[in-house]
This record gives sequence, C-alpha cells and structure tokens, in this order.
Amino acid sequence: MLYNFLSVYILNTKYIDLIDQTYFFPTEEFELKDGQLQFHDIDLMALVEQYGAPLKFTYLPKISNNINRAKSWFDTAFAKADYKAKYHYCYCTKSSHFKHVLDEALSNDIHIETSSAFDINIVIKLKKEGKIKKDTFVICNGFKRDQYIQNIGDLIDSGQNCIPIIDNYEELTLLTDVTSKKFNVGIRIASEEEPKFEFYTSRLGIGYKNILSFYKSQIESNDQVQLKMLHFFINTGIRDNAYYWNELHKCLKVYVSLKKICPSLDSLNIGGGFPIKNSLVFDFDYEYMITEIVAQIKQVCDEAGVNVPHIFTEFGSFTVGESGGAIYKVLYQKQQNDREKWNMINSSFITTLPDSWAINKRFIMLALNRWNEEYERVLLGGLTCDSDDYYNSEQNVNAIYLPKYHKEKPLYIGFFNTGAYQESIGGFGGIQHCLIPAPKHILIDRDESGNITTKIFKEQQTSEQMLGILGY
Repeated sequence: MLYNFLSVYILNTKYIDLIDQTYFFPTEEFELKDGQLQFHDIDLMALVEQYGAPLKFTYLPKISNNINRAKSWFDTAFAKADYKAKYHYCYCTKSSHFKHVLDEALSNDIHIETSSAFDINIVIKLKKEGKIKKDTFVICNGFKRDQYIQNIGDLIDSGQNCIPIIDNYEELTLLTDVTSKKFNVGIRIASEEEPKFEFYTSRLGIGYKNILSFYKSQIESNDQVQLKMLHFFINTGIRDNAYYWNELHKCLKVYVSLKKICPSLDSLNIGGGFPIKNSLVFDFDYEYMITEIVAQIKQVCDEAGVNVPHIFTEFGSFTVGESGGAIYKVLYQKQQNDREKWNMINSSFITTLPDSWAINKRFIMLALNRWNEEYERVLLGGLTCDSDDYYNSEQNVNAIYLPKYHKEKPLYIGFFNTGAYQESIGGFGGIQHCLIPAPKHILIDRDESGNITTKIFKEQQTSEQMLGILGY
C-alpha cells in the first residue's frame, strides 16, 4: 500500500498533472501535443525554433472569430426579443492601431471608433485602399481640439459616414466652424462611476441631467446638425452587476426622453468593455449578457412607446486581445533566499507587457515545453534594474508554478491574450526602460486551405535604431 501511495504521489508531481488538476484542460485554444503546448493548433516550440525568443505574435484569425461571435450573439438576441433594428459592430482603434489588425477586422464588414487626430489619418489611408467605404461608420470619440476637430471636418467634407460624439459644450461650435456640410452627431453621457472608484463622475461626456437642455439649446434649432446617437459607456465595462444595470437604465431614460422630442435620434451606442480571458478558469456568459441588454432596451422603449434604437458597440480588447501572445526563454534561476526562486526571462515585463507592471493586470501564462517534468514554485523577473520588473502570480492562484529549472534543458514560457494595448502603452518602436529592445513580432495567419502561415512583421530593435532616436 505504501508503494502504491508513493507511486501516485510521484506521478502527480509533473507540470502536466498540476495543470490538469487545477484547470479544465485542454481548452478551445490550448492543447498538448507530444508534451508541448499548442495554441489554436499552432506549434509554439516550432515557432521558437524558427524565429527565436523573445518574440511576440499576432494570430489574425482570432480577430475575425471574435467579431463574428459577437455578431451571432446579437442576431440571436434580436430574434429572441423581436427587436426591429440593426446592430453595428465597431472596433475602437486605440486597442491596437496596427495595419494588420485593422485589415483583418475590417474584412468582416464592421465600423470603427476613433479617439484622436491621427486616427483620422489612418482612416484616410484605409479609405484610399478601399478598406473603409463611404457608408462605413466612423464614430469619433474623445476630447476634441484643434487638429482632431479639423480632421473630423475634412472627413465630413469627403462624404464619409462620420458621427462625432459631442464630449463637451464647446465641441459642436468648433465642428460647425470647420465644415459647412450637414452632419450627424452623437452625445456622450458622463456616467457615474462605480462607488468604489476614486472619483464619482466620468471626465468624458455631458451629465445625465444636462443632456436634454444641451440638445434644446445647441442642436434642436441648428439646421446644420442632427442628433443621431446617444453614447453610453462605463469605465468598468459590461458586467452582470447592479451598478451596470442601474447605469444602463439611467441611460435609457435619457434616450426615451430625447427620442420623444428628437425624431432623428435612432441609435444607442453601448460602448464596449467586454472582458477577455485572463485565466484558464475564466467564466463570462457573453450570450446571456447580450440577450439581457437587448431585452431590457426593448422593454424600456416599448413601455415608453418609442421605437427601439439601432445598437452600436465598440469592442476593442474583445476584438484584438485574444489574438496576441508573448514568448520568453528562462535564462537563469537565482535562489535569493530559502523561499524565493527567481526565474529570469530574456526580456522585460515593464517594456513588453506594461499592463502587468502598471495596473497589475494578469494574463494566461503557461510553459511551452517540458510538461512531463516536475514543477516548482517560482517568481519571474525581467532584465531591467527596476525592482518592479517582475510577475509573481496568476489571476486565480497567488503563485507561479513552472517545470523545474535545468540549465541544460531550456524552458520557454508563453503569455497569452496580450494583443490589446501592450504595444501602444509600451511605446512600440521607441525607447524602452533600460534600453531593453522591443522583441521580434510575428504575424500568424491561415491560407485558403486552412494551413498556418507565418511572417515577420518587425525584427527585434537594433542598437542603431535606439541610438538614432536618442540623437547619437
């Protein structure tokens, strides 16, 4: 009996046993093949062997997959509620401005949301390529001054289906000063933030109580402008909690009140903020949330005797987040005291996954190889001399476990669903903390036959590029 007990104990010390006992594994994204991790059937160790590490990758088909999942959920919800209007999927470009991301997203008959002046320059380039059509909605959000206002005016003059979202009391006058054409506008509601937030009201938009008076004073009698859209977004995103539903109903009250005096108002933008997987135990019922949102919008409108609005969403992280990943090699292990083993990676968390440092965000992290070997508890350290350059826990577990370090058997680890914001916040192509270079970036796609294809988007930064930026 003792022998059998010890046999079981020994067998369950492998990394594969740990993952199997802690999570439901394999998942729709991850599986194991010959002891090595596969991501959407991509052989990650083969990727490392071909391109080296550290590296970042973007799996483009995941972008289209998530867009079409959301569209199907809204189609189902509209059918269930007998909802007589249209759904428009918008991608908010600030999540990732890269051309390969926009090209993939726009191939799915979607619309876009912008937030700054240079976004419009991207729109103009994509229009020239035929990626953005004249009837593509370009929703212009954010606090607008000078160049952004001028660029929006130029877009309206070009005949683009552009809807600037009014953020403050001066913007409408600024817009009418730069174009003589008639155009549609939206109004953003300044939502009240969650009670535990450090401030009470969003800095963006116009307060609930002031929107009707703003419409009457600046839009109702303005022959150049008509109100098309009411824009609603809360910082914590779409969540199934009392705070979200309360804010949504406050927004719907404003919509109903406006609709009764403004026939041109026919659209409600519920923003974005869909969560993405940050753990293998992630659980969010997207379909339920969409079904409930659509049902509640219809119920409020029916009770008020007004037509239901067209629904717009602005999904950023949900669109692109789960397409990205980062791969590192464990260079060395430092035993700093009796309890702390530091696995040093060949890059930096501060520079390549800045959200893990700035807002303590966690991503899915798994070993790529050596799954059939024993595991140990470790801390992960980056290459910079900053004490905050580390990664110490998973979303659902206050620890990191990886196959035991062996100098002669290199260990590779992957961070997944990193595709939103990390390159922008990290300053892609610029100067990084301690001059740690931005890693090589690989684009992964599938050809017409479904076969995986890869190509280099950017090589790792060179010293010459960095010195040039610094003026040497």
